[in-house]
Amino acid sequence: MGYNIFKMKENLQLKTRVKIANPTDISKYEEVDVIIDTGATFSVIKRERLKRLGISPIRKKKLKLANGDIIERDWGGACFIIEGKGEGVSDVIFAEENDTELLGLLSLEGMALSVDTKTGELKPIELFLL
Repeated sequence: MGYNIFKMKENLQLKTRVKIANPTDISKYEEVDVIIDTGATFSVIKRERLKRLGISPIRKKKLKLANGDIIERDWGGACFIIEGKGEGVSDVIFAEENDTELLGLLSLEGMALSVDTKTGELKPIELFLL
């Protein structure tokens, strides 16, 4: 699979392999395949994975789901690395057991990446400081 995004025929979801690392010590990381969800503001990573990396929650956030439900989850920061594509530190939501791990828009933008909707590939974007 490598680090390219691919479309899963059964769900038509984009996925990629990403390293999740402790932003204060990037030698502490785990690689995981995640769904890329450009409709999600934040990335969502399993609580146990973040705990193993020494990443602790900062506070709780209320989040609205696609179905309109409001949930509350712990929130913190993590380093996201896609080899050969980009890296950055971004907000992360601590996923509970049944939550799906995903890479959200803030993490993609933090790595200066976007999804090419025609090819399903990650492509670099220009960053602005305005």
